[in-house]
Amino acid sequence: MAEILQIIMITFLPLLELRASIPFGIFGTDLNWKVVFIICIISNIVIGMLIFILLDWLIKLLTIIKPVEIVWNKYVEKTRRKIHRGVEKYGEWAVILFIGIPLPGSGVYSGALASFIIGLNFKKFIIADIIGVLIAGVLVTIASLTGSEIFSIFIKIM
Repeated sequence: MAEILQIIMITFLPLLELRASIPFGIFGTDLNWKVVFIICIISNIVIGMLIFILLDWLIKLLTIIKPVEIVWNKYVEKTRRKIHRGVEKYGEWAVILFIGIPLPGSGVYSGALASFIIGLNFKKFIIADIIGVLIAGVLVTIASLTGSEIFSIFIKIM
């Protein structure tokens, strides 16, 4: 049970998410890779949904303060203008790719923030979250299982 909690906690960390928890689970625990995959996928999907919901609450709370509201509205408007064409053309598919491609800075935290800023509704975000996390999970799992010698330098075997 402790190993499962470790994997979940790593998955919940911004910038790490399942990009770190899957290799850790495969190489640093006694769990089967399939169990690790399922735990990491579910954890990452759940944290994405929580972040999206909490963002709404947090922004509403913070924008009660007038200067914060002004800065936030300018930031959102500027961001939406810059990415308007891409959002209109690709919509949630862009969010799916953003979450799904396991690169630094991408993932459900930044995907949830981007979705919130572009005004993606919760239902579309959930779909993008699930598909994006599945893509990332499959890619990281394949990389971990096929490149085990490469990843072993990061894991201290006791």
